[in-house]
Amino acid sequence: MRKRIKKFGSVAIAAVMTLSVMATTSISAAAGPVNTEYQKRFQTMYQKIKDPANKYFSPEGVPYHSIETLLVEAPDYGHVTTSEAFSYYMWLEAMNGRFTGDFSGFGKSWDIAEKYIIPSAQDQPNTSMSKYDANKPATYAPEWELPSQYPARLDTGAPVGRDPINSELVSAYGNNMLYGMHWLLDADNWYGYGQRADGKSKPSYINTFQRGEQESTWETIPQPCWDAMNFGGKNGFLDLFTGDNSYSKQFKYTNAPDADARAVQATYWANLWAKDQGKDVSQYVSKASKMGDYLRYSMFDKYFRKIGSPSTAGTGYDAAHYLLSWYYAWGGGVGSDWAWIIGCSHNHFGYQNPLTAWVLSNDAAFKPKSTNGASDWSKSLSRQIEFYQWLQSAEGAIAGGASNSYNGRYETWPSNVSTFYGMGYEENPVYADPGSNTWFGMQVWSMQRMAEYYYQTKDVKVKNLLDKWAKWANSVIRFNSDGTFQIPNEIGWQGQPDTWNGTYTGNPNLHVSVVSYGTDLGCASSLANTLAYYAAASGDTTSQNNAKKLLDSMWNNYQDSKGISVPESRSDYHRLLDQEVYVPQGWSGTMANGDKIQPGIKFIDIRSKYKQDPDWQRVEADLKAGVNPTMVYHRFWAQSEFAIANGVYAVLFPSAVDVLKGDVNNDKSVDALDLAVLKKFLLDGSATINVENSDMNSDGVVDAIDYAQLKIKLLNAGN
Repeated sequence: MRKRIKKFGSVAIAAVMTLSVMATTSISAAAGPVNTEYQKRFQTMYQKIKDPANKYFSPEGVPYHSIETLLVEAPDYGHVTTSEAFSYYMWLEAMNGRFTGDFSGFGKSWDIAEKYIIPSAQDQPNTSMSKYDANKPATYAPEWELPSQYPARLDTGAPVGRDPINSELVSAYGNNMLYGMHWLLDADNWYGYGQRADGKSKPSYINTFQRGEQESTWETIPQPCWDAMNFGGKNGFLDLFTGDNSYSKQFKYTNAPDADARAVQATYWANLWAKDQGKDVSQYVSKASKMGDYLRYSMFDKYFRKIGSPSTAGTGYDAAHYLLSWYYAWGGGVGSDWAWIIGCSHNHFGYQNPLTAWVLSNDAAFKPKSTNGASDWSKSLSRQIEFYQWLQSAEGAIAGGASNSYNGRYETWPSNVSTFYGMGYEENPVYADPGSNTWFGMQVWSMQRMAEYYYQTKDVKVKNLLDKWAKWANSVIRFNSDGTFQIPNEIGWQGQPDTWNGTYTGNPNLHVSVVSYGTDLGCASSLANTLAYYAAASGDTTSQNNAKKLLDSMWNNYQDSKGISVPESRSDYHRLLDQEVYVPQGWSGTMANGDKIQPGIKFIDIRSKYKQDPDWQRVEADLKAGVNPTMVYHRFWAQSEFAIANGVYAVLFPSAVDVLKGDVNNDKSVDALDLAVLKKFLLDGSATINVENSDMNSDGVVDAIDYAQLKIKLLNAGN
């Protein structure tokens, strides 16, 4: 669109001449210029996500996993949401603050998280948590491969090491409660467990996965985190998973470390951008720092056993692998005097976040209050970088991970398995149905953080790693002649890395291949985000061009009224009807809605409410006809990822910025409306403005002087 200044009549001029000049509000433009086209795309997506009519949020303000409800993947219902969604909510709002100078939405995202997905003092009573014994963190239970091998019998005689960080956390924060997000939340109380077993209130803490690497979502039995034995069987749900002589009412929560790390990552950018604009988000920086302090529990072996010598109980930091493992978990008795905490033995490269480790160890505002918090994160940063280097395939993609507990039972690793600090290589850590490193999304999620880290630090230790990964990633993108694209969906692995000796060998015996292609818009957005950061840091034009092409393709081909979407053929949805959920012989109970839990049940039998879903009849008819149902989804993380990726591109590549001084509302023209918008902004800060265009005198501040200069510009244009 051609730049232009609209001429307007004497009535409009007279109106604006009566406005008084204010000096009460100003905003720094020091955040720098942006590419206005991609900024506008971000703002369009942001408005769609925040539009109440599109229903991305519950009435309580909780971000749903997806708008649509008939959805089974990691969550088994579309409105069963995750800590992942909360962390993307924070990131989305941080980016909005970058462009508008308004960080109130960012603050709200943290407030909602603290209210609903970080267990409160009611959800983890300090009267129970204070009985935690750091010398006996938890009682050992073996992990088994199949759901049919559960419940796993507790073994009080098995070695359990000492927790070395609990006392310093209690000293730093004044109580024994943990500060981290539980990973799964029933936003609408669809299952009916309620809060603390009341059966009514929402949202409700729930859990699903409990029974080994072969337990897919389709084979889970959803249970309440606060098990007061009101639902399930005679022992609630406890004896489905753990074998014991007797059971007591208890609460238990599981943290997804990648989501908490993303929350810190988002807060880092919010703080940087807020300070650039004279705004203060320090209270949320403190919360992120605190979350990072407790996130160190993911750096320890599940039962605090020695790394590389897992038959032996650890005495402290000899149980630390310093990686972001798959989880940490905690719980205690309801009205009882006991509590427990566990780390995790299994480490997936996809969960690592070197940017967060760097922030928590180097940024003074984020350094944790605990004695060893910052130094632990410094060690974690070094260890994470080594982990990526150890796992980089000959082609450049990153392989799965490593565990300190072979088969989840601390068995001896076979002699032909390569190791990393004594931990054995695992192609698909934690889950095998589907394999946890067969999804291309793990590549882009994780390497996006590495690219951000490189962009901020220029750490030469990761340059070769990123160069090689980006070359591979660019080589597997397919751009079609009609403007659409395809990226890898499922990837496969052959071989294993060389045993780590401190130097990357090139791993000539470790290979990746693309098994299938697809058009996953969330993954494509994350890929664009990753390539953009890498390009900005390295100057690689191929990566920049491909990032732009991906963003443009999605913008031009996949938009709809609610965001972006693409039809998905769900070949796995036959499991809605035919997947058996293992229940031990002799066990019986009920879900909160009365569905029977007994041997021989199918997935749908304990989720009968699905039959009331608006998509159920169509999906069931397709399944009975032998047809894969076609679904269209708007996942919160994917919509946010696309919005954020456009925002990232706008910030990193401002060379195409089309600055039009006086175009306050960014509509490519300068007229009386711009003066009115600027007036409203200066009066109460509520209007959205283009900061670069509004800063008429380019002094880095938008204030009354700019208002006066815009008025003069409009008057002169009218002559």
